[in-house]
Amino acid sequence: MTALPPELLQAFAETDYIVHHEPPFTMHIGQACPELQALMAEHFTLSATFITAWNPFSQRLHNKENKARQDELKANLKNRRRTFIDGIGQHPSNQWPGEPSVLVLGLTLDAAKSLARHYEQHAFVWATSDGVPELVRP
Repeated sequence: MTALPPELLQAFAETDYIVHHEPPFTMHIGQACPELQALMAEHFTLSATFITAWNPFSQRLHNKENKARQDELKANLKNRRRTFIDGIGQHPSNQWPGEPSVLVLGLTLDAAKSLARHYEQHAFVWATSDGVPELVRP
C-alpha cells in the first residue's frame, strides 16, 4: 500500500464527520464522541464505520458519478441488511467539497476494510464501543 501525502492525512484528521441522526452529531478523529457511543449502545453494536463512495482515491468526480457510487453503496448495505445513517465528511476550511457518507453500525473491521477497498477509498473512520473515532487505511 502506498503512503499517503502528509497533507492528505492531515486533512482527513481535521475533517468533521457529521452524522445526520436526530439530533445530528459530529465526530472528530481521536476524540471521544458520547453521541456515537450512545447510538452504538442503543443498537447493541460494538463498532461503527463512517465511509463514503465519493471521489475514489481522492480524485474528484462529477456529482452525478459520485451520487451513483453513493447510491450503489447504500443499496449494497441495504442488501446486507446493515443499519446505516446518512452523514457528510466536511473539512472546516471548505476547500474540498463535503462528501456524502454513511455511518454503518456493526460491521467488522475486515468488512469495513473490504468495503473501503471496493469503493476505492484511501481511508475510513472506525470506532469501537469506546466511541473514539480513528482513521483506518484499508
